[in-house]
Amino acid sequence: MHCPYCRNTDTRVLDSRVADDGGSIRRRRACSACERRFTTVELMQLTVLKRSGASEPFNREKAVAGVRKACKGRPVSEDQLACLGQVVEDALRLSGAAEIEAHEVGMAILGPLRALDEVAYLRFASVYRAFESADDFEKEIAALRAERLERVLAEPAPQPVPTG
Repeated sequence: MHCPYCRNTDTRVLDSRVADDGGSIRRRRACSACERRFTTVELMQLTVLKRSGASEPFNREKAVAGVRKACKGRPVSEDQLACLGQVVEDALRLSGAAEIEAHEVGMAILGPLRALDEVAYLRFASVYRAFESADDFEKEIAALRAERLERVLAEPAPQPVPTG
């Protein structure tokens, strides 16, 4: 690490702290030559391993762009898409892996998108999972309905309000 003041390469770490929910490390450093102090921030680089075998840095906007296409014409705001992108990136970072297969990025998108908008989820899933027939859509819709029914049945019944 070069000192930003005198460009000396001999610096020492005085303090390290994890920041941004584990996505970066903040280090307080001191230069051995000029004795000035400075702070560095080290970011964990997520890498996506593509099907072709090539690797590229994870790009949240690229992930959101695919979801945006599935949400076209749906009541989904840019803020909701931004939040979905953050949730997906957080989930990928929490996996602890520095390199993630492209397939895993798609899997991380499906859950939050399903909760956000079922129609957009079906559109995205149909491309991502390569639906080949109407039967594939019917199976996925049946799974959505079953999940919705489970949620309804799990909710406590409303209690009557006493009158008097």
